[in-house]
Amino acid sequence: MDLKEILSVSGKPGLYRLVSKGMNKIVVESLVDKSKMPLFASSRASALNNIAIYTDEDSIPLEDVFKKIFEKENGGKCIDPKSVKDDDLKQYLAEVLPEYDRERVHVSDMKKLFIWYNILHDNNLLVFDEKQDEEEKEEK
Repeated sequence: MDLKEILSVSGKPGLYRLVSKGMNKIVVESLVDKSKMPLFASSRASALNNIAIYTDEDSIPLEDVFKKIFEKENGGKCIDPKSVKDDDLKQYLAEVLPEYDRERVHVSDMKKLFIWYNILHDNNLLVFDEKQDEEEKEEK
């Protein structure tokens, strides 16, 4: 799975795929409704491969967290954060990532994490290739 071209845009719901780059803007496509829009330098966008979840020791890349959820759910969708209580979200994350930092990882972060996982699942982007993972670790 390559999260370099999947973006979270500040102030916008959902996730976006990078479509093209221009001199003063990039064009992204929503993974939810497939609409396209330009993002300019003033827009704050973060590639998912640059996001990590705090743990007691260090932090763990989002891709690794997605992989743990994927394994827990046997390739299915995860908990729907819109239909459960905050305590259920905390318990679910503790099952997936027992070492997550309970002080620095907020419920709002958990909601985003689970919403993003389900969006990626709906778009068949949760493909984990063991050989690719090993090659990436060797490069680091």
